[in-house]
Amino acid sequence: MRESTASRKHCDRAPSDEHELALIRAVARGDRAAFGALHTRYHGLLMRFLVRSTSRRDLVEEVVNDTLWAVWRSASRFRGDSKPRSWVMAIAYRSLMKALRDRPLQAGAMPSTAADGGGDGMAELVDASSDIARAEARDWIRRGLDLLPTEQRVTLELAYFLGQSCEEIAVIMDCAVGTVKARMFHARVRLRNTLPALGGEPEPTNSPKTA
Repeated sequence: MRESTASRKHCDRAPSDEHELALIRAVARGDRAAFGALHTRYHGLLMRFLVRSTSRRDLVEEVVNDTLWAVWRSASRFRGDSKPRSWVMAIAYRSLMKALRDRPLQAGAMPSTAADGGGDGMAELVDASSDIARAEARDWIRRGLDLLPTEQRVTLELAYFLGQSCEEIAVIMDCAVGTVKARMFHARVRLRNTLPALGGEPEPTNSPKTA
């Protein structure tokens, strides 16, 4: 007998997904303790995601709060078609895009630099021999990421720093998997073109340009 789609999804879920799905269903019934548990699980993750995804530090806490409030209000509409983590991160991404549209940076204002600890995981990208060298490398990579268009930057952050698959990123960003792969390709090309110049080296002259 052919296994149903629902059964396959159930079998594919990790225990942590099942636990979070149970929490979301409890939240949908108005369970404040379950919401507190979700808040504890996701607050730090959302802060790391948003700090890495935007230089607008003035918006980060606001977006985290908006995201968790939206989880409380819309838990009853989550049907489990995607992983709970992808659903929450999708809300965070939409909240971030809305905040950036609704509150553009004021003329003359400067976005904050990366917050302490915002470079978690970046040390894995470099082979530095000292704390100073690692800090310089993290700053170098961060400045390169800051120059990317928001959608490309968020795609890389989700993939390389939060470990999301292309399929999960497609759910979060509400786009096709092919679009995710294209954004990753163009983001890598842009970084390859800009990082040498940020490090004081001349920009490659034979690298393909992207729109």
